[in-house]
Amino acid sequence: MHADAFDRFHPAESRLHRLNPSVKVALTVAFIISNALLPDAAWLAFAAAWLFLLAANDQSRLGLWFTFRRSLLAAPFALAALSAIFSPLGGALVSFHLLWLNLTVTDVGLLRFASILIRSWLSVQMAVLLVATTQFPDILHALEHLRVPKALTTIIAFLYRYLFVLTDKVFRLLRAREARSAGLPGQKRGGSLLWRANVAGNMAGQLFVRSYERSDRIYNAMAARGYTGQLRTLHPHEIKPSDWNFLTLALILLALIQLTGWIR
Repeated sequence: MHADAFDRFHPAESRLHRLNPSVKVALTVAFIISNALLPDAAWLAFAAAWLFLLAANDQSRLGLWFTFRRSLLAAPFALAALSAIFSPLGGALVSFHLLWLNLTVTDVGLLRFASILIRSWLSVQMAVLLVATTQFPDILHALEHLRVPKALTTIIAFLYRYLFVLTDKVFRLLRAREARSAGLPGQKRGGSLLWRANVAGNMAGQLFVRSYERSDRIYNAMAARGYTGQLRTLHPHEIKPSDWNFLTLALILLALIQLTGWIR
């Protein structure tokens, strides 16, 4: 498994691809914060935010529905906010018993849950667009330019670079376990649940020890080659006047979306 398997970058010749990575990261964060600040049931503002996304998709030349299709994979995770429908505020819509609990769905809770779903859906789409139009190393350098702590960006960079190595080690450990767990026809392979838990614990311990040893070797090799704790790049990522203009226009649109949400 190669590192490219984790990369969702889609190359294309577009205005969004050529945009400075720092500007794209800043706009993504601003868009997510803007969605979080919108009040519940601000349907017109949510629609305006989606139009903003469609315009960004059009600028990326990846298709108007590019982020829509990929954002559906993250939709089930938003169901974690399902408890919001049982808000004590507002009027009761439906009441029922679940085990020993008396639950009541309220109109305010239902609106809040729907708003959370839409906020999450819009934010995931913008994050998908960022990853699709920006290579991962460029995102890391953009975070450095935005004064994110170097320790955090370095950890993310090494996690990205060596995640496929750890995944390969896990698969090798699983194959070794399968090779040593032969069984008779018609009988289940392996031992009891306690035996399986012991084997899984040993595998996790081996993975930790091997990863620790590899990290020590990698750091020594990097230090021998002059590593000083800073990620180097051949791309200066200078912000051009056109990038500033794009950023200013996008921030103005986000401010208008906020006004649309709060002015009733």
